[in-house]
This record gives sequence, structure tokens and C-alpha cells, in this order.
Amino acid sequence: MARNREIDDYRGYCKDCKANSSIVLDHCTGDTICSDCGLVLESYYIDEVMEWRSFNDDNNDKDPNRVGYNLNPLLSQGNLTTLISNNKGDHAIPKWQTGVSTSDRVLLQGFDIIESIANSLGLVQPIKDRAKEIFKKIEEQKTCSTRKRDSICAACLFISSRENKLPRTLNEISSAVHGVTKKEINKAVQSIKRHVEVEGMGTTNTSELVRRFCSNLGMKNHAVKAVHEAVEKIQDVDIRRNPKSMLAAIIYTITQLSDEKKPLRDISVEADVAEGTIKKSFKDMSPHVSRLVPKWYAREEDIRKICIS
Repeated sequence: MARNREIDDYRGYCKDCKANSSIVLDHCTGDTICSDCGLVLESYYIDEVMEWRSFNDDNNDKDPNRVGYNLNPLLSQGNLTTLISNNKGDHAIPKWQTGVSTSDRVLLQGFDIIESIANSLGLVQPIKDRAKEIFKKIEEQKTCSTRKRDSICAACLFISSRENKLPRTLNEISSAVHGVTKKEINKAVQSIKRHVEVEGMGTTNTSELVRRFCSNLGMKNHAVKAVHEAVEKIQDVDIRRNPKSMLAAIIYTITQLSDEKKPLRDISVEADVAEGTIKKSFKDMSPHVSRLVPKWYAREEDIRKICIS
């Protein structure tokens, strides 16, 4: 059965651009392509999403009928639901099949929450898949049954994003979950870590955030390289401030030394750090700026002129 051409667009890492770029997934050709440089990152991609079907005598051409969800190896009965479209062209609604176990229903509801949160944050599929695996283990052990399901799903995504080296902060995660605070998500994370074996869950490495923040700010490669070097050098400097605050101050410093200066407000929004905190971090960093900024990037006299208005 032929299917219509469908293209998804999301942000992902391109090994040619060496940055988070706009990635296009063409379901028709099966190619995953970087829209910035045109590199084919993956070919012959197998589309595992649910199929569509339509008939010649259909009166409703706005929304074809769905066959149902794809088989899910995390569920004991695989295909749990069928989505039915009404004649008004509204969104399809799920209809539970008979004989579905309660445990599988809980899993599917959790998976839907994870998908919703992940999509609003633009997270890639490997992060979603790993978060669902963690959620399944938690449900099987019944270790977080007293906590809100939304906070558990958010915590699973927080852990998964760190394991996949594409971390999201608690503030970013909580902003995508209605009615759940950062504190609740953090408590759920700690509870999960006590009962489920997770990988790479130390403190967030600041260098892991450099690529994402700089890419979203539209910084050029040589400026990103300068930020990386400054972040490495600042590890030897005794400044008792949050690493993310110091990263925001470094990004501001580097951009002020380039032709494409970034407003403090934009850096504040992207790094999720208050403007006042960035200013204080920059003030603490000022005595060391000359040795933090790479010599190849800026002249000594230009570095001395930097100030925050």
C-alpha cells in the first residue's frame, strides 16, 4: 500500500556540522538528513509508527481511519488499541480492546505522557525509548506508586536525557509538565535511582550543555570552540557558583568579543539563568577572564574592555 510523503523535522547532532542541527526524517525514502549541510545521517530507516488506511468510497477526506498502534515490545499484549476517526474529521480517539490487562493500560498511559512531554521539549526517539524502559521497570516494581504519574514520567525523561548525553535541566522538564514542580520531579528522580540501575547519572557535565546552548543561540563554530576551551580552563579556578551560571557568563563574554554579540536577555532565556545571576557570575570571573579566553580568539586589550551594562 502506498503512503503519502511524510517528513518530520527535529533537532539532532550532525557529525559533519559538529553541532545540533535541524534534522529531516523522510518517511517516504527512509533517509535521515541534516538540513544544514545535506549529509545523509541514516538511510533505509524503517518506519515503525502506526499505519493509515483509506477507501475509495470514504466521504471524509480530512482524516483517514487508522489501523491502530504499532506493536510495542514493552507491552505484554503488543497492540493494545485501535484509533477510530469520526465523520466530523476530529482527532482520532482510542478504543480499548477487550481483555487488556490493567498493567498494560497503566504502561500505555505512562508512555503517552512521556511522548507528550518529550515532543514539547523536542527530544529525540532514543531518549523517549529509554524513558519508557525505565517507566516499565518502575511500574513492575511498584516502587513509586505513591507519586504522581506525571512526575514519574518527567523523572524518567530527565534520567534518559542524561544517559543519552543530551541533558535537559529540571527547569526545562518541569516547564513542559502541567501541575508538577521541579521539586517533585527531583524527588521522583532520587526514588527511581534507588530502585533502578541507571547509567551516567552523575552531576551534569557543563561541557554537555555548551553545544546545545551555543547552537540554539546561533553561535559560529569558532566561538563555540572558544567557549569549550574557557569551560575547561575554569575548572582550575576557585569560583563558588553554579556551573550553569558560570557557563552563561562565559558565553556572554565570548559573544561580546565577536562581531555577532548576543543580548544578555537571550543568553538568560536559553541557559535558564537570571540576568542578575549572570552579571554576578561575570563579576566573580572578571579577574580571571584574560586567562580563560583563548589567545587565538581575542586580543588582550579587547578582553579588558568587556563590561556588562
